[in-house]
Amino acid sequence: MVAAPKRNRFLDLLSAQLPGFAERRHPEVAVRIIVAGAGGQLGRELVEILSADDVHAFDHRALDIADEASVLSTIGQLRPNWIINAAAFNDVDGAEAAERAAFRANAEGPANLARAAASIDAALIHVSTDYVFDGRKGSAYTEDDVPNPLSVYGRSKYEGERRVLESKARACVLRTAWLYGRHGKNFVKAIRAAAGEGRPLKVVADQVGSPTAVADFAQAIARLMQTPARGLFHVVNAGACSREEFARAIVRGAVQVLPITSAQAGRAAPRPENSSLISARWSALGLRPLRPWQAALDAFLDGET
Repeated sequence: MVAAPKRNRFLDLLSAQLPGFAERRHPEVAVRIIVAGAGGQLGRELVEILSADDVHAFDHRALDIADEASVLSTIGQLRPNWIINAAAFNDVDGAEAAERAAFRANAEGPANLARAAASIDAALIHVSTDYVFDGRKGSAYTEDDVPNPLSVYGRSKYEGERRVLESKARACVLRTAWLYGRHGKNFVKAIRAAAGEGRPLKVVADQVGSPTAVADFAQAIARLMQTPARGLFHVVNAGACSREEFARAIVRGAVQVLPITSAQAGRAAPRPENSSLISARWSALGLRPLRPWQAALDAFLDGET
């Protein structure tokens, strides 16, 4: 007989923090889901959205995905139908001086999850990034474009993609971009906090991407789980803008936004000039494209999501 899994303190913490969350948990439902990286902005959103199922949420302290033995043991014991990997080393600048840590989390971790998923025939969803591209194409990237990452972070994420897609797991890799939402740290929160001080903001104007609401992305993952899809997909809110344009939309005229260059910003890691994405394969699945980024941002700022 398989021993009952230990009580998940992280999931209990979410139940205490989120009104009504405990009442939405139904362990008797057949679909069992593991969410790795459940302490981050995407992971927390996923746990809420999928809470009608039997969700087992693990932050990095509860499950180090780079620890192969721990991953195989946990997944072998729980035997989920789905594994969603929202765990990552996301410090783009910090990765330049911590390459080993970045590859451990972003490449070795996903490989361990893929190996464990294959061992029990579970499906795996792995989240990746637009930063696998160098941004020199001059237009939005499709799933057929060849990555050429500029930074340690981008290289580590691309290696994670490769290991998952080349594994024996039934896997989907979802590239997204510029995520923001209620939880964790993100660009929208940072701009709003800075704008609250009333001073002009200096924001880079030579980086273009696809801002994506984490609530929309998490809902898209839930829809994908209703399909037999496998492979690589771009999943972003429609459209693209520069960081400066994004900041202007966030502050809604409350403060002045001044354009600067990436060189003037002086960040440790290089960023792609235009890493905007097109969700070509997503639409081919018959799934509804995500709404325009402007509509998603307005809904977030107005408290609708």
